[in-house]
Amino acid sequence: MTTISTSEAKQTIELAPSYKIPLVLIIAALPLVFVQKWVSLAIAILGIFLLVETLILRLKFTETALEVYLSDKLLRNFPYQDWLNWEIYWSPVPILFYFREVKSIHFLPIIFDPKMLQTCLEKYFPLNQD
Repeated sequence: MTTISTSEAKQTIELAPSYKIPLVLIIAALPLVFVQKWVSLAIAILGIFLLVETLILRLKFTETALEVYLSDKLLRNFPYQDWLNWEIYWSPVPILFYFREVKSIHFLPIIFDPKMLQTCLEKYFPLNQD
């Protein structure tokens, strides 16, 4: 469920969480325990980590920045004016969101609604089609 809140001139879109990647990793780790216990454990730990991140992190798109929240506490904001590029990797099953700012590069697993993420990115920072 995506939340949209509006005030006079400001609109904020909060992306709904997506549990697909964490659950797929956790489920995939189960049969691997019979083949490679350590690989299974590593995949399960990654899946559990992403599940916790999905539960506690929120992305909000405002008119001026992408904001990352830990529950209700703002962790960081990324003003669109500092962005150079963005991309969602592997479009059949989106798994990774990349964006580059003037001074840094960021990668986030897709633990949010991928369709709404794409829509918000195209709205707030449209890529030039050269």
